Amino acid sequence: MIVLVVITVIFAYFLKEFLKERNKLKKISAHFGGPKPLPVIGNLLEFNTDIPGIFETGIRLIKQHGPNLFLWGLLNQNILILGDTKQVEKVLLAKQTQKSVLYSFLNSWLRTGLLLASGEKWFQRRRIITPTFHFKILEQFVSVFNREADTMVNLMRKHAGGKEFDVYSYVTLMALDSVCETSMGTTVNAQNDPDNRYVQNVKRMSVLFLMQVVSPLGAHPKVYSVVHPNAYEQRSLVQELHEFTDNVIVNRRRQLESEPKLDINQNEEGLYTKEKMTFLDLLLNVTVDGKPLSDVDIREEVDTFMFEGHDTTTSGISFTIYQLALNPHVQDKIYDEIVAILGKNPKSVELTYQSLQEFKYLEMAIKEALRLFPSVPFIGRNLVEALELDGITLPVGQDILIPIYMIHRNPKVYPDPERFDPERFSDSAESKRGPYDYIPFSAGSRNCIGQRFAMLEMKTALIKLIGSYRVLPGESMKELRIKTDLVLRPNAGVPIRLVERV
Repeated sequence: MIVLVVITVIFAYFLKEFLKERNKLKKISAHFGGPKPLPVIGNLLEFNTDIPGIFETGIRLIKQHGPNLFLWGLLNQNILILGDTKQVEKVLLAKQTQKSVLYSFLNSWLRTGLLLASGEKWFQRRRIITPTFHFKILEQFVSVFNREADTMVNLMRKHAGGKEFDVYSYVTLMALDSVCETSMGTTVNAQNDPDNRYVQNVKRMSVLFLMQVVSPLGAHPKVYSVVHPNAYEQRSLVQELHEFTDNVIVNRRRQLESEPKLDINQNEEGLYTKEKMTFLDLLLNVTVDGKPLSDVDIREEVDTFMFEGHDTTTSGISFTIYQLALNPHVQDKIYDEIVAILGKNPKSVELTYQSLQEFKYLEMAIKEALRLFPSVPFIGRNLVEALELDGITLPVGQDILIPIYMIHRNPKVYPDPERFDPERFSDSAESKRGPYDYIPFSAGSRNCIGQRFAMLEMKTALIKLIGSYRVLPGESMKELRIKTDLVLRPNAGVPIRLVERV
């Protein structure tokens, strides 16, 4: 009898707290609007579809109820979607926020590297890592981009004059080779050895992450890690990925012990001019309060750079190729620019950091492709402090999703928004937009630290490709659907055909 009373009291207490929280959330929900939720399961049935359908459903709901809307999950789980750029600015400029719960799915692999870190650790890591993207370092990386892009273009030659093929898979391996060498100084030779264990592990982790995102248990990472059948495989892959990075760090640390120690905080110029520096080398030379970063600290940042550095550039390059295939007049203008800058035989020309700055029209085309298909189609924030927004106060812990994909399609800012038009990014057109109308690399203090790295790699790959081939749309291109985890991807590749230029 006593046990029954205790259980009843505990149940009544939690029910009271649940209803109290529910009433607060109802006020926020009513203020922003959104689809009507079902009891207990909220709006989850709206997303009971295939993986591309989940993204398509989200876009449909934003169009129907947006730009701001409130979505309910299981019980009191919820997310506020903000597409109004005035409100977006307030969130991204808030003094204290952290990444959304969604990003926690990556914790097992990336730990608390720059992408997932918050508070003082984030500020410290951002300060440490920012100098590693100095243009002097980026200049050294361009030679890697040249070599890997040349390899990609040569491997594609067997498709010239033939049937359609998936260009996304080629770009993925090229980007993986590029980021491995620039981040760790290690060659995994993904383009010639796509069955390499590390390559397969990285690709599989992306799949497992997406499967966790769409799982009903996805919002409960601790429960998921215990009961979901994919969790064991995920842990095994994480262990292998960490072992690979750990071995690279240990070996490189030993090699550097025999060389003069450079402190990035005291001797930046010397560090920047050192030949063949990698992201890992730079981290190994960093000191904080006179002490070097630990191997675990370094692994967090190298793994983060690996994840963010190959998936996002793969998406940006592939969707730009997609648009150029569909818009031959733009492709022709880019080829004319390539010939004007590099000469009539651009295939044999080594691109440099300086020459890449000259490709103004290509950069406009890339920016327009990133408008329509931003590599990161949404970003998430979780409030650390209460925030007044649109006449209502949002509580600590509120999860907020910012749909970059839809912000970039605002017809008031981008007339005929589905049309691909690089001229939107001419100097005169850009000056007419607000700072939060175009945010493919996020915005605010947590914007993408590697955006110049990404632009250099994207330019190099596209110049090499368009300088060698005319790109045509594949027969099945009209069937292309997209999906997303944290990165926008084609559901079944980007089908194109190639005609070799003579």
